[in-house]
Amino acid sequence: MMETHRIPLFPLGVVLLSEMQLPLHIFEERYKQMMADCLASDRSFGLVLFDGQAIRSVGCLARITEVLEQYDDGRMDIMTQGGERFVIRELIEEKAYMEARVFFFDDGGEENGSDLEALMARALNLLKEMVDVDLGFDPSDLGGRIDPKQLAYAIAALDGFTPSERQVFLEMTSPSERLRKCVETLSRLVVRNRLTREIQQLIGGNGHPPKRILQELEDRSEE
Repeated sequence: MMETHRIPLFPLGVVLLSEMQLPLHIFEERYKQMMADCLASDRSFGLVLFDGQAIRSVGCLARITEVLEQYDDGRMDIMTQGGERFVIRELIEEKAYMEARVFFFDDGGEENGSDLEALMARALNLLKEMVDVDLGFDPSDLGGRIDPKQLAYAIAALDGFTPSERQVFLEMTSPSERLRKCVETLSRLVVRNRLTREIQQLIGGNGHPPKRILQELEDRSEE
């Protein structure tokens, strides 16, 4: 039987990924108390996606790395970093804020190394084409210094990925499947960015994008 752990739980409309940095503004009373408790005991909390209807069962542990601003009324701006992934076994409502009993999990066993290398090379080449996006790192410098899971999460953390897409990546336990999905989505983002640049360049002309670009944008939006 898997070992379970009791953690504070923060349902939110965003998805935190492992190693991803996420700033949060804490203003509700229950979450002010949660963060105060976490800071006092140097404890992490679980961030889980709440889509307005239900709390997802898979989330990510969040460690407070810095208190950016502390206000007189207890509100605070904090920086968090994603850690281990977890599955909720039980929700606990004994305090002002929610807690959960969870177990942690990681990716599965070994996979085909050549497939992963090919996917990583494809992903890095696509990242180099994201010339108008602040990646926070230089893809040319990564080389073999990053593993498939880290690369996939770095890609999924970019603007352009929806919470639902990130949630899918968070729940996956196959490095190759996760990276393949990231490459598919990143390919669409690259094309969308290229078409947007072409349209912007045309603004100085007659202001009417060619039908080819409009059709391609429409096709991409339906994918």
